[in-house]
Amino acid sequence: MEYIYASLLLHAAKKEISEENIKNVLSAAGITVDEVRLKAVAAALKEVNIDEILKTATAMPVAAVAAPAGQQTQQAAEKKEEKKEEEKKGPSEEEIGGGLSSLFG
Repeated sequence: MEYIYASLLLHAAKKEISEENIKNVLSAAGITVDEVRLKAVAAALKEVNIDEILKTATAMPVAAVAAPAGQQTQQAAEKKEEKKEEEKKGPSEEEIGGGLSSLFG
């Protein structure tokens, strides 16, 4: 994740996202740079429009307000049923796709 964070930091600073710049950011933070990961991230991010991804990124969910006690047991039962249905389903094709590009889109 630190490679992605370094890339986002460079993007926010309006700097080129290159192997050298990512390496400099990581080194400045005291992180030992893995050249293979560095090359993979830099190559993957060349094809990514970070501005577009940041616009479409979802925010962290906000905690819901607690329901009255009677509704909580009903909701818990419904969640168990939903969980069982989810367990029966296999992973979607998008989840199977994987790779660095799946981190951004």
